[in-house]
Amino acid sequence: MSHHDQPGERLPERRYDVVIAGGGTAGVVAALAAARQGARIAVIEVKGYLGGLAVEGGTGLHSFYNLWKAFPGVEKRQVVRGIPQEIIDRLLLVGGTTGHVEMIEGYDYDSVCTAIDTEIYKRVAFEMLEEAGVDICVNTMLTGALVTGSAVEGVTTASHTGAELFRAKAFVDCTGYGDLCAYAGAEFTEPNDYPVANSIGIGGVSVEGYYEFLKAHDAIAELARGPRSGKPDQIVRLRGELDKLPPGFRDEARAIGMATTTTTVHDDYLMFIKLNYKMPVSPTNRDAAAKAEAELRRRQARAIELFRRYVPGCERAFIARSSPSLCIRRGRLIACDYDITLDDVLEGRHFPDDIMVYGFHDSAPRLQIKEGRTYGIPYRALRVSGLDNLLAAGMLITSDHDAHMSTRNTVACMGQGQAAGTAAALCAARDCSTRDLPYDTLRQALEAGGVYFES
Repeated sequence: MSHHDQPGERLPERRYDVVIAGGGTAGVVAALAAARQGARIAVIEVKGYLGGLAVEGGTGLHSFYNLWKAFPGVEKRQVVRGIPQEIIDRLLLVGGTTGHVEMIEGYDYDSVCTAIDTEIYKRVAFEMLEEAGVDICVNTMLTGALVTGSAVEGVTTASHTGAELFRAKAFVDCTGYGDLCAYAGAEFTEPNDYPVANSIGIGGVSVEGYYEFLKAHDAIAELARGPRSGKPDQIVRLRGELDKLPPGFRDEARAIGMATTTTTVHDDYLMFIKLNYKMPVSPTNRDAAAKAEAELRRRQARAIELFRRYVPGCERAFIARSSPSLCIRRGRLIACDYDITLDDVLEGRHFPDDIMVYGFHDSAPRLQIKEGRTYGIPYRALRVSGLDNLLAAGMLITSDHDAHMSTRNTVACMGQGQAAGTAAALCAARDCSTRDLPYDTLRQALEAGGVYFES
């Protein structure tokens, strides 16, 4: 590849206490948490909206509760609270979520279903950040990092305004891909251990028709009922056992990587039908990702035809929503001061520096946290190795794939975001590194912010 040397530029500067890279699932919560500590905050997001995979995936949010229903006699506990729950409360006020409704079938996977309206979530995220006084820089791409020694001094961006430099005392990488960490010189690997996906919302359908289709083949694996289009006790989540469905449906679904799970908060609408594609290389590879984008769009069209052909009431199905780009479960894996292990998760271990507790595993019932318990995510698991003022939150942490199948989930990312944003703001206020922040100070701030602890 040839190269071009660009003359030095003089960039306009913005100054903040904390800069959050990525306004997604973790980033929104991180920005809110940091702003509530009195810090001046900017959130930088490449897309024109907020919410990330919580809105691009469109599935239910997993999970605010422990897996109590799978273990008779275990206490029901909401283990993720604080700002993530505030978002749900705001969505409830405007009809944007089912709230936390209990699973009727499939409760050995998750005890609750928290389905959302993706478009209302985007609006509510904007409103909450505006109310908190956060500078929201959407349609803005991160292009580099200015690093002196072991400290990030600033990040460079590009937008229609032009190139800029954002300086701050502390930074949080919530990009999903680990872009800021990579630009800052952090150690990372690219495991490429998940398929990428682009889920769709399907209109012109019958939720009850899909239920009857699954029921007719004795294939209902998950079921939850809750409010839908203003009516109580409606179907809001379904999943079918693919092996029990007609061969034509089953074989085509497998060929296009289509999951049978869906959630909804509206009549005549399946909010979430996921199409998967395993890339041969990491999704950070732009050219390979472009081919994956095209393939996923073809698979979406085949999924629509499958519903039209097999599912009663879906003869006029059409794509009503898709993500503007493919969704990942992992891009770069960032080296942090602690790497959460699968034993930590399954044994329900807690740490002296817990910043949240969590009780969901996406591979349940094959892998479950023992006895409906929780495990803790330690603060040091968010501290990026080798850098003094950079934290990572969301799918960037946890090397073991099976452990990551828990820590990468939406509600875990939200909880990590609250901790990382709070810690970054406290470090900025004290003018200290992330490693010099006293844990007791962080713990008190998190408890004041409504975070739940079990140890």
